[in-house]
Amino acid sequence: MATILLVVHVLIALGIIATVLLQRSEGGALGIGGGGGGMTSGRGTGNLLSRTTAILAACFFLSSIGLTVLGRNATTTESKIDAIKVDGPKKSGKVLDGLPTPPAAPKKLDGPVVPTPDTPKK
Repeated sequence: MATILLVVHVLIALGIIATVLLQRSEGGALGIGGGGGGMTSGRGTGNLLSRTTAILAACFFLSSIGLTVLGRNATTTESKIDAIKVDGPKKSGKVLDGLPTPPAAPKKLDGPVVPTPDTPKK
């Protein structure tokens, strides 16, 4: 239900954008808009676009309220932080302050030590 309402909400927003861009500019800012004849010339067309914008704005507000109500009802009371499970190391199982304990030091190997170019020979 929320997905359908969200799609309708986006379509209404795109409709508002389109109707606002089709309207004639009253201020004449930068010399665009208020020209003579054109697609949106005439008083009746201006009223139609104004009414369409107002209707789409009302639908936009109603769909916003509907999305808020649906989102509010869909939330749970459990905290997202409480839902995270922190696992410590498998051997000790100790967890300090929510952080796993550091790994143990590697075991020493029995047998001859093979010198590397970085280690001095004895």
